[in-house]
Amino acid sequence: MAKSVDDMVINKRVNIKRYKEIISVFAKHGFGLLFDQLGIFDYLKMGKKFSSDEGEDDSAKLSMGERIRLSCEELGPTFVKMGQILSTRPDVIPSDIIEELKKLQDSVHPFSFDEVRTVIESEFEDKIENIFMEFSEEPIAAASISQVHCARLKSGEKVAVKVQRPGIERNIALDLNILKDLVHFIENHTKYGKIYDLVGIVVDFENTIKNELDFTKEGENAETFRKNFAKDGIARVPEIKWTYTTRRVLTMEYVEGIQIDDLEGLEKAGIDKVELARNLATSICNQILTDGFYHADPHPGNIRVLADGTIVFLDLGMVGIINESRKKMISNFFIGVSTKNSKIVARSIVDLGEMSERRNLKRFEKDIDKMIDKYIAMPWSEIKVVDLFYEVFNIAFVNEIKIPREFAMLAKTLGTAQGVLEKLAPDLNTIEIAKPIAKKLMYRSFSIKNVTDSIKKNALNYRDAMDLLNEFPSIVLGILEKFEDRDYTLQLGIKDIDKIMKRLDRNFNRMSLSVVLLAVSIIITGVIIGSSQSASPGSEMYFVNVTALRIGLGIVVAIILGLVISMFRSNHF
Repeated sequence: MAKSVDDMVINKRVNIKRYKEIISVFAKHGFGLLFDQLGIFDYLKMGKKFSSDEGEDDSAKLSMGERIRLSCEELGPTFVKMGQILSTRPDVIPSDIIEELKKLQDSVHPFSFDEVRTVIESEFEDKIENIFMEFSEEPIAAASISQVHCARLKSGEKVAVKVQRPGIERNIALDLNILKDLVHFIENHTKYGKIYDLVGIVVDFENTIKNELDFTKEGENAETFRKNFAKDGIARVPEIKWTYTTRRVLTMEYVEGIQIDDLEGLEKAGIDKVELARNLATSICNQILTDGFYHADPHPGNIRVLADGTIVFLDLGMVGIINESRKKMISNFFIGVSTKNSKIVARSIVDLGEMSERRNLKRFEKDIDKMIDKYIAMPWSEIKVVDLFYEVFNIAFVNEIKIPREFAMLAKTLGTAQGVLEKLAPDLNTIEIAKPIAKKLMYRSFSIKNVTDSIKKNALNYRDAMDLLNEFPSIVLGILEKFEDRDYTLQLGIKDIDKIMKRLDRNFNRMSLSVVLLAVSIIITGVIIGSSQSASPGSEMYFVNVTALRIGLGIVVAIILGLVISMFRSNHF
């Protein structure tokens, strides 16, 4: 059942104090005039002191992206996460704002060890000393949703324990309700709600952050990566200790490694940076094109390198998933770009998204051609994959092609990876790595196994067709019995039947009038000829013929007038 506009407007009863805090922070950073124009200040009965105070004057010197970033950082975890997710949406957010949102970090003050103890003991219903042999009170990392501590199991194994920040679920649920209300308010009171799918963005954010709040989901993601990485041997993830893992506590193998952007540390460990960059690019491309399951936030803080050069991916809460059909389309995109074939690139984008009218396809191909011409003379080392994706997004927007959200996340992931690669090996490009993997995927689609699987899959359709064919005689017999019992009504409809009937009526009436006129002409001609041959002027027979001719003409004129009047009255002439 659809909500009324009154149900959609801001629900002040949720938490008026938090509403005012959110509005005040954004107003302080230069958005006071916007909220004033929307009528939110009056609705919440707030003063407009924030729309002209000193803070807003200072904000005027900053870009819009910087002001949004500062607002999100001040408002805490929900808005930091929202900003990070919006940074993956170049299809709806301007590039200058995205660049600022990418700077949002989860660096916050850690919560106390007493709170850590409370969460752990509540989850396991036991004393922390009975669960771990050792547990470091100082966290090694703190983020908006959780923080990580070193610990040692009773077996002596060193582990990393991720503990959820107390009360974070309640706070995020409250902020989500407020965001939903604000979005509904904007959707029903401004033109922006009609242009952008703001409700869809908030729903996506809600699904993403709920998955991140459930640490068992991250553990399941780690298990999937572990199976996938076993095939190439160049990357791995920490092993999850399921006995010590719950919804709010995640215990995993402790990884001693070098952060991937620590160039000095890599050099001391004797790790070849170019080979490391190639392995990282290969792993990410395999995740996307081969597995269809990839790490969606591969920034340097989430990647460690072991002494033997093995790459370890951390923080596995945010992942991207691509189905088989999408993988083939994305492979086509990479092949088209690497071979500089605009037709393949255009077709892959059209297949990925939604096109309002197919007649735009040729124009889209021409626009892609112009873009590729710009890259033809450029060396691969100068081509940034994220810039390439953003140009494609702009061209698609102009040609009324809707880009799927998962493709936007993919672009952000590759852009983040490209930033890491540039530090390790500036001359290496992701497209070079993706090309052979994409081709391998295309060749694999023609393998005996895939063909056999396709036949098996289609065999079910064949079986359904055979069942239908076997039942066809009984179906026809049933229809004939219905006809025989006069228990069957057949209705045929013709589009615009009324217009067609009116047109036929007009043509038929005109034909009838023509026939009548022709008949009258023949009669009159006959009378005239008969009169001239059978009677001389002044004779009695002559006067009889003239009288008959006049009477006949009068009758004919009356018939014609009656027919014409009838046609005009029925509007069928």
